[in-house]
Amino acid sequence: MQAFSAFPEDDEVPTMAPPTLHNRLIVRLRAIFLNGELPEGSRIPEVALSERFGVSRTPLREALKVMAAEGFVILRPNRGAVVAPIDPTEIGPLVEFKGALERLIGLLVPARASNADIAELEGLHRDLGEALIRQDHAAYTRLNYAFHQRLAQATRNPVLVQNYEAVQQKIWRYRFTINELSERLTASYAEHEGIMVALRARTRLDLAERLEEHNRLTGEAMAQALATSGRFGPSQKKSRRRSRSA
Repeated sequence: MQAFSAFPEDDEVPTMAPPTLHNRLIVRLRAIFLNGELPEGSRIPEVALSERFGVSRTPLREALKVMAAEGFVILRPNRGAVVAPIDPTEIGPLVEFKGALERLIGLLVPARASNADIAELEGLHRDLGEALIRQDHAAYTRLNYAFHQRLAQATRNPVLVQNYEAVQQKIWRYRFTINELSERLTASYAEHEGIMVALRARTRLDLAERLEEHNRLTGEAMAQALATSGRFGPSQKKSRRRSRSA
């Protein structure tokens, strides 16, 4: 299974935290997990990562504790850490929660975004279109992440931005376990066109509905792709059948 390198491994990965050694390690480790560089269930190569980042194992282990709190890693006493397995059943709740945040973003941004904010989003939107023309899936996904993060930042609400970034990182890990289909990229860009129309007009209800719908359709595409790729184990499939019949 091919993983997109949509996130750089250095400090260019977006983060709200100050650039301390600890936070730089967290950023770089998170990029590794988001890119799917380490297979789920595999042991974390602490020695290799320490050499790669030029740090001792002590700060690396402190950063891995944060990765464990974010759900990327499972810490095993006296046995080392492993990459947490993907659980496709988490997608529904995550997308549902993110949908509420998307709606709030849509309601706040029209009144709070500056002209400079909108101009920057216009630029990201143009870059998305160019990535789509090139069929550059990795670039499209990276730009899409940046677009939605920048839109959240335009709310000027730091609590919202912090929570949005956290849920985005969780969802993006699932996105990188599959190859995104060209058809979905085309549909996604069409949805972004509608988002930009509402943003330019600063129509809050329209923007909120378009963002919420875009989130729902993206979540459905991810869940379907994971289901058809055989990511669900027997117990997960049984759980899905029970939830559908409820």
